[in-house]
Amino acid sequence: MTIQQEDNRKAGKFFIAQDGVQLAEMTYVYQTNNTIVIEHTTVDASLKGQGIGYKLAEATVAFARDKKLKIQPVCPFAVAVFKKKADAYSDVID
Repeated sequence: MTIQQEDNRKAGKFFIAQDGVQLAEMTYVYQTNNTIVIEHTTVDASLKGQGIGYKLAEATVAFARDKKLKIQPVCPFAVAVFKKKADAYSDVID
């Protein structure tokens, strides 16, 4: 499964779709020109237990690093992931 991204410089998401159906997503909005806020994460029940949420978080972190952005996790899942991986993500946490 491939993680895709949509971004319009106001908001965006990383997502997985299959046969035109979105199965997982991590959405964000731009708080400033250099800070994004992760607002929501959802994973379809058919993908639970496969680490998809973590893969979406990794994609978001890679994007932030590439674009020199900071991340504010707000959704409960993202908060938990960023807390658990605080050392690895310290360069992008705002």
